[in-house]
Amino acid sequence: MSRPSWDDYFLKITADVSERATCVKRQVGAIIVKNNRILSTGYNGAPKGFDHCTEQTCIRKQMGLPSGQRHELCRGLHAEQNAIIQAAVHGVSIDGGTMYCNYQPCAICVKMIINAGIKRLIYSGGYPDELAEEMMKKSKLEVKKI
Repeated sequence: MSRPSWDDYFLKITADVSERATCVKRQVGAIIVKNNRILSTGYNGAPKGFDHCTEQTCIRKQMGLPSGQRHELCRGLHAEQNAIIQAAVHGVSIDGGTMYCNYQPCAICVKMIINAGIKRLIYSGGYPDELAEEMMKKSKLEVKKI
């Protein structure tokens, strides 16, 4: 019997989580795991209580902003941010955990991941953010792209 590695297993779950995303540009899922147990999940979309993102409400589409630039010009939260926030809301310690994402995190999310105490970052898809790549290299994060 062939079984996927833990990293492959959890990356597959990020794809399922991403199906809940409401962003019109990119469907992203993230999970935080510790000791091979899922602690928290997140997907990208508008804040709680806001209408979902649409072609009409997407500031980035209206302004023609490319991926990887001007992250502050978005009304949505990133999947990585939502996974960290959900852990905090429910009082779950993620210090020492692993974050799995179906895309490389942006620079803002990388900063949050580092300060949240995440030790490993595993992702599958690329993302055009050179600052994020530089920060990951300089950090103590164990980073792996699968």
